[in-house]
Amino acid sequence: NAEYMGRNFGKVSATPRRPFEKERLDQELKLVGEFGLRNKREVWRVKYTLAKVRNLARELLTLPVKDPKRIFQGNALLRRLVRTGILAEEKMKLDYVLALKVDDFLERRLQTQVMKLGLARSIHHARVLIRQNISESRDK
Repeated sequence: NAEYMGRNFGKVSATPRRPFEKERLDQELKLVGEFGLRNKREVWRVKYTLAKVRNLARELLTLPVKDPKRIFQGNALLRRLVRTGILAEEKMKLDYVLALKVDDFLERRLQTQVMKLGLARSIHHARVLIRQNISESRDK
């Protein structure tokens, strides 16, 4: 059954090392409430993405400045972050990637954007609108 290539088995989130750390649990609950997430796994998914991005930036920063790998992969990473709106264009340096927080990623979610644009009365209402395909946030 080699012709069927529909599944993607990549790792998407990582569970925390310590399951009952009070400080982390409180922080995650605050994020879930503030950004209207469905569950903690959505927080872990964003944290995992952030960790991968920061690890890549850290690895690239160890290379010499003129290294072609650092230039090519560094620019690709920075362009991707700017395109998704996570990183500001004036902050296109690898040092700024290390300063990114989970909130920067969560701010760019469609649910948060719908709320910020005033199309929804609450963050939960924004989620409902997206689910019902009512929210036409992009100009045509």
